[in-house]
Amino acid sequence: MGINIVNIKTVVILTLTMALVLALSWSSRPLADDADADIQDAILSQIEAFANDDEVQAWEYASEGIKRRFGTSEGFLAMVREAYPAVHSATAIEFAQRVPHDGFDIQVVRLQGPEGKRWDAYYRMEMTDGAWKIAGVRLQPADLGI
Repeated sequence: MGINIVNIKTVVILTLTMALVLALSWSSRPLADDADADIQDAILSQIEAFANDDEVQAWEYASEGIKRRFGTSEGFLAMVREAYPAVHSATAIEFAQRVPHDGFDIQVVRLQGPEGKRWDAYYRMEMTDGAWKIAGVRLQPADLGI
């Protein structure tokens, strides 16, 4: 009978240890809702910075790859102003689906540019030091249907 009690105690201790390890690993991962909110906040904050011509603040949301490519916040803002007017001067913003991938997420955003044209923006988002950063945007004209 002493052996059964020891085996039961061992099983209980192992089960509780496994549950604790799983709980700790689960709690360290961001929840989907948190990721959605954090990604949307990063995108909205950068678009707001663009609208205010605040190059320093817009630069804060750029990934390290973007920063290496453009070198300065001034060069980055000038490129966005010239090549991405729908992002720089968006008049309407609507978040669509987020698609997780290994190492990055794609957030689809529907934008209306300053001349009223609608665009689908595909934001590549990367987690860096606990914060979502924008690693690129691809724009295409929105499919407005019939």
